[in-house]
Parts: sequence; C-alpha cells; structure tokens
Amino acid sequence: MTTVSALPTVLVAAVALVDDDNRILIAQRPKGKSMAGLWEFPGGKVEWGETPEMALIRELKEELAIDVTEACLAPFTFASHIYEKFHLLMPLYVCRRWKGIPRPTEGQTLKWVRSANLTDYEMPPADIPLIAMLRDLL
Repeated sequence: MTTVSALPTVLVAAVALVDDDNRILIAQRPKGKSMAGLWEFPGGKVEWGETPEMALIRELKEELAIDVTEACLAPFTFASHIYEKFHLLMPLYVCRRWKGIPRPTEGQTLKWVRSANLTDYEMPPADIPLIAMLRDLL
C-alpha cells in the first residue's frame, strides 16, 4: 500500500443542500467523468487561492445555476479518504438557503432524497461515511 505522504492531497468542498421538506440534493456524475454514474453531494475541487466556501459558491453557480452566500454555508463535518492516486480531504457544509432553483448545467442528473434513503444510491467511498451523520442531523 502507498503511504499517505506519497500521495497528493486533493481538497474538495461539498454541500448538503437541504430543502424545506428536509430532503437533500444529490447529483449523479455524468458519463465521461471519473466515477461516472455514482451519486454525490454537489461541490468540487478547491482551486488555488480559494477557500472551501468560495469554491462552493463558484461550483454551485456553475453546476446548479444557484446563488449561495458564505453566510448560508454551515460547516458540518468532513471526509478523509485514500484513493489509489490521491488523498481526498472533503469538508461538507449544510445549506438551507439559496437563490434560484437547482438545475443541472453539466449533464448530471439531480434528485432530492430523504436522508434515510441516501444508502439507496451508490456513492463514492468518501461520501458514504457522511450519510449516517446527515441522517442524525435530519
């Protein structure tokens, strides 16, 4: 096994968008992307010079055409997972307020799901431990 220190760390920010019915928005990764077909919490890679919050605001505008302010992003937990070629560090935020209606802009499929049903959707390994924590929250 490769030691963690030999792997690059990739910082990705994710968000659990929670609607008025306490459902969480998940997105299915489109064909052509790594882990295509798996469901995930919206978000993306934190670029150089960005905070995780800035990355989420940018990614949610690009991927879902919604506007989120930093004040509406509540830090919740994080995932740390070693993939074959990198170590993923992923803070997860909870957001209950945004402007606009989430719509897919990058070929992904979106679903609003109750926290109790998140395990019905195949997710990347790093996302799986987050499910139980969201279930406890909601």
